[in-house]
Amino acid sequence: MKLERIAALLAKAERTDNEAEADAYLTKAQMLATLASIDLATARNHTKKTETLTPVSRTVSIGEKGKRANTHLVNLFVTVAHSNSAHVDVARDSTYVISYGMPGDLDSIETLFSSLAVQMTTHGNHYVNAGSWRGEQFDGRVRVSGGYRRRRIEFTAQTARAAFYRAYILRIGERLQQGRAEAIRENDSRATQPGTASGALVLADREKEVSSFHRKNSQARGSWGGYSGAATANSGSAANAGRKAASGANLGGHTPLPGGRRELSH
Repeated sequence: MKLERIAALLAKAERTDNEAEADAYLTKAQMLATLASIDLATARNHTKKTETLTPVSRTVSIGEKGKRANTHLVNLFVTVAHSNSAHVDVARDSTYVISYGMPGDLDSIETLFSSLAVQMTTHGNHYVNAGSWRGEQFDGRVRVSGGYRRRRIEFTAQTARAAFYRAYILRIGERLQQGRAEAIRENDSRATQPGTASGALVLADREKEVSSFHRKNSQARGSWGGYSGAATANSGSAANAGRKAASGANLGGHTPLPGGRRELSH
């Protein structure tokens, strides 16, 4: 897969202030990533080369221990990964993740995640610092004796940021799934040989292989709990601001998160 084509789209997205154009560039970037997966898988199924493309695992640093944003960044990574046929294991303290998938898919995931993480935190900081959330209340879930209950809660900077992030990630997931669906349609429309498998079937076979690799190599125990705070993805103006920012996300930067990343050998 040629990441240069994705990078060119990201650069265009960075230069535009038009939300519709930015949305189109993100969708196209996801289409290219998905199409590359389809093309690589199809090529492997129709060749007899001794060197075959196989799944790998990589670890990606998220942030220092104890950082509140880690949970949301993990959620963002998982959202991007699931749109690109990958599995993810999450560290107990949310400081890193381990992704499982085809090498080209994992390249795309890291490229998209790095850009989106910077955009999400930057826009989230701007929203919180502007202070429009002050005095607002939202329907939140709070712990009480015997379980949880819903209650009207006044926003704090922390809950406003959490609501922004949660809505942002939800909207990004919608856009990535849209790009994936369009990529499959484009792949099928250009298929000319009789009997060619549909893009959806090719990706399904690919995902089965990745799932098998994950089961054999993962040492994860239990499931990741995710964000457990009161704010939701539909909490007041914070959620509206998060969805709006995600709808116009510019994916121009490839700046890695602090701590970098390293590839695991298995």
